[in-house]
Amino acid sequence: MQSTGALVLGGMVSQSKAASLLSFRSPHAVGLQLYTFFGIIDEDVKGTLTKIAAIGYKEMESAFGKKPGYYGMKPVEFKAMVNDLGMSWKSHHVLGAPFKLPKGYKMPTGADGKPMTFPPMRNLRDNMQELVDEAASGGLEYLVCANAPTGTPEELKTSIETLNKTGEAAKKAGIQFCYHNHDMEFKDVEGKIPYELLLSETDPHDVKMELDLCWVTKAGKDPVELFKANPGRFPLWHMKDLDPTTKGPAPVGTGVVDFKRIFENQKIAGMKHFFVEHDMPKDAFASIKTSYDYITGTLKA
Repeated sequence: MQSTGALVLGGMVSQSKAASLLSFRSPHAVGLQLYTFFGIIDEDVKGTLTKIAAIGYKEMESAFGKKPGYYGMKPVEFKAMVNDLGMSWKSHHVLGAPFKLPKGYKMPTGADGKPMTFPPMRNLRDNMQELVDEAASGGLEYLVCANAPTGTPEELKTSIETLNKTGEAAKKAGIQFCYHNHDMEFKDVEGKIPYELLLSETDPHDVKMELDLCWVTKAGKDPVELFKANPGRFPLWHMKDLDPTTKGPAPVGTGVVDFKRIFENQKIAGMKHFFVEHDMPKDAFASIKTSYDYITGTLKA
C-alpha cells in the first residue's frame, strides 16, 4: 500500500509538473498573414488557401491584393471559403492613409516581370466607417492598421487622430482595433519616437497593438521590455524572423529573433493570436512550411 501510495503521489506530482509546463507555453492555432502571398493569391484564391490549410495553418489574417475587396470577394464570401477549408478568418489589414511607396522603394514585379498594379486602396483616413462596417459584416474579431504616416510631427498627429477615431468606431461594431508596426515608428522624429506616442496618445483599450517581431527587432527594441512596459497591449503578433545578413524578413527560426524568450512572456503581452508573415519571399509555400515546422516543433507553440 505504501508503494502504491508513493506511485500515486508521484504520478500526481508528475501530472502537476506537466500541467505547469503546458500552461507555461499554451498551444495556439497557427495563423498566417496572407500578405505573404501578395501577387499570388489573387490568381487562385481557393487553390492557394487549400495548400495553406494542408500545411496546418488554422487562422487567417487578410490584407490587400491585386483585386478589389477581399481578393475579389465580399467579406461574407471570403469568410465562407476560409471556413469551408477548416480555417477561421480572424483579422484584416487596412491602410491608415492613402498608399504611398516609402522613399527609395519600387513596386514589386509580377510573374511577367512588370511592376504590379492593383486597384485604388481605401484607407482609414478617408474610408474609416466603410472599412469598419465591412469587417463587421465578415464577423472579424480584429481590424488592423497595417501602417500610417509617422515621418513628421504633422503626419504623426493626424495618424494618432485617425487611430483613435477608428478605435472608437471598431469598438461600437464589436471589433478590436490594432496597429501594426514596421521599424520606421522607432526612428526619431524631431526628438520623439513615434511608437512611444502611438502607445501613449491612443486609448489603451480601443487601440491595441499587433507587434511585428521582425521589424521591432530590426529597430533594436526588445519586445519583452515593450510587453512589461505596456502589459496586455499586444493581443496580436506577426511571426517572422530577421535575416542577420540582409536585415530583411526570413522564415521563423532561421534568423536572430529570440522567439523562445518572447513566447515565455506571452501572458504579459496579452497575446491571443499570432500570424506568420514573410514579405515578398522567393517561395511563399516553402517559407511558411519552414515557419510552421519551427513553431510547432521547436517552439511547440
